[in-house]
Amino acid sequence: MIYPLIFALGALIYVALELIWRGRSHWTMALAGGVCALLLFGLYRRFFELPLPVLCLMGGLVITAVEFITGFIVNLTMDWKVWDYSNQSGNLYGQVCPAYSLMWVLLSAPAYLLLDFVYTLTSA
Repeated sequence: MIYPLIFALGALIYVALELIWRGRSHWTMALAGGVCALLLFGLYRRFFELPLPVLCLMGGLVITAVEFITGFIVNLTMDWKVWDYSNQSGNLYGQVCPAYSLMWVLLSAPAYLLLDFVYTLTSA
């Protein structure tokens, strides 16, 4: 089954990115990363014929939406204070901001390449 593998890769990579970028992470980020990877894989499989920049824009929007929903639950509802982007320009309730959304758009390109590699490897 490819879906548990995709989820696990997304969880590991998401947490690794956070550890590299901010020096810490939270278990909820592994869940968010796994969900993001599954959704990106779905986008890739459904819209593979679209140009990569369009796929990346879609990926960035999807990841931003997952971050907002996760942030709404863990930060605003449960008050766990996992992250706070209130000091970032253009933030939405401190959960997402344009700067990080742009980063997700850019990081979607290597994500799609990795997903393509994993799909090709597991389909052979």
